[in-house]
Amino acid sequence: MIAGFCALAVAELAAAVVRPESGPVTAVGSAVIDRTPPAVKEFAVRNFGTDDKVVLQLGILVLLALFAMGIGMLALRHRLLGSAAILVFGLVGAVSAVGRPEGAPADALPSVVGAVVAAGVLYLLVGRLTPPPPPSPAAGEREAEAYVTFDRRGFVVAGTTAAAASAGAGFLGRRLTSSVQAGAGASRHNLVLPVPESAAPAIPPGADLRIRGLSSFITPNKDFYRVDTALVVPRVDAGTWRLKIHGKGVARPVTVDIHDLLGREVIERDITLACVSNEVGGPYVGNARWIGVRLADLLREAGVRPPSKGGPADQIVARSVDGMTIGTPVETAMDGRDAMLAFGMNGEPLPFEHGFPVRMVVPGLYGYVSACKWIKDIELTTFDAYDAYWVERSWSQQAPIKTESRIDTPRPFSSPKAGTVPVAGVAWAQHRGISRVEVRVDGGEWHTARLAAADNRDTWRQWVWEWPATSGNHTLEVRATDGTGATQTGDRVGTVPNGATGWHSVMVDVS
Repeated sequence: MIAGFCALAVAELAAAVVRPESGPVTAVGSAVIDRTPPAVKEFAVRNFGTDDKVVLQLGILVLLALFAMGIGMLALRHRLLGSAAILVFGLVGAVSAVGRPEGAPADALPSVVGAVVAAGVLYLLVGRLTPPPPPSPAAGEREAEAYVTFDRRGFVVAGTTAAAASAGAGFLGRRLTSSVQAGAGASRHNLVLPVPESAAPAIPPGADLRIRGLSSFITPNKDFYRVDTALVVPRVDAGTWRLKIHGKGVARPVTVDIHDLLGREVIERDITLACVSNEVGGPYVGNARWIGVRLADLLREAGVRPPSKGGPADQIVARSVDGMTIGTPVETAMDGRDAMLAFGMNGEPLPFEHGFPVRMVVPGLYGYVSACKWIKDIELTTFDAYDAYWVERSWSQQAPIKTESRIDTPRPFSSPKAGTVPVAGVAWAQHRGISRVEVRVDGGEWHTARLAAADNRDTWRQWVWEWPATSGNHTLEVRATDGTGATQTGDRVGTVPNGATGWHSVMVDVS
């Protein structure tokens, strides 16, 4: 256990010099995420929510502790073999780090250094636990009494020294990492959002019904959902950030930095984002006011034409600094909707968790085919030529957001009192809008809910129905109709491959 602690602490110090993402726990965890079947990922998101990464990291640490104890028992009998086993684990970490999409040869260094140090510490400590040869029969009584099974003092001194040195290395590593990340934090703090030339209209009166238990119309940044594969949130310095646009059909490759974007025509829009992993009635949807530049303008500057106008590329592959790839239809990004490269969220620079310094936002598409965070590269290609990260893992290439609705209040299994009970929630069908919401009780007739004022067709819409509740157990269901007249289906389908369907239902016990 002490040797394992040394490995992680020294590796963290080395990762601070290389880059935080190269640490063995992060590298192995990321490799596990990449190779986890979609069904297991869905289980993790469904049961652990945004804490799924913490659970994964804790699980890795628990397994490492168990392996460390097993290797320790092996080393007591086979000293060299135990140290060699630690080196094998270091090799696993090194291969995982280098094998990441954004991996580099230097990323192997933390795992290798940590494993070498740990192997040496284990060899040293086991030596203190190995008893010296017993005294010969000819030895005197004093020699026999002085014989001990192992060097207790030497083991305690060596173990304490190793643990203390490791703690110091780990502390220094964290300080160095914090120092490196401080530059990125300062760049965000110093970023001044420009006044948008095309500002979002004021939110209309009545768009937020302000009903207790109902999601607010604008989701605060701290409450906005986060679903991604990054075990360590990238902290990119805006001053060094660059975005390159290149690939098939690009007549003039474009490279921009943050100052280039800030100096362009800036737009501000209210747009609701939704994750394809959102179960029926789930929490992975939120509405924010985004500030950025039109993606289509940059693509046209690079000479890109959509397929409908003869362009050879039909897919935009956006790459993140953490290696994520997201494929977006070129036609959708250039059809006139407010697809943007956003650098502001709800009046402030993007939080690091949501993609600072720049991310993509495309109304009407699930995040896994549109919302690339920490974006650094845009390549124009075709869907036949390249499968992005999630498409390789059984998800659809294209995924427009489905019409969905959710009951926020009353909560499941709550006990409202008989009488008039407001049943309220949100409905969304980005880029189509919501035209009607209906609620029914215990499978009876559908009742039309009162819709809140509409902001635009790219945002969700609140609704409420005043229910004359009677005593007993009841089941409430909701369905929505979008702006095209299509009503949400009641057929229950899981999230894979392109989003869940079905009516959200809530059971309550009216007293």
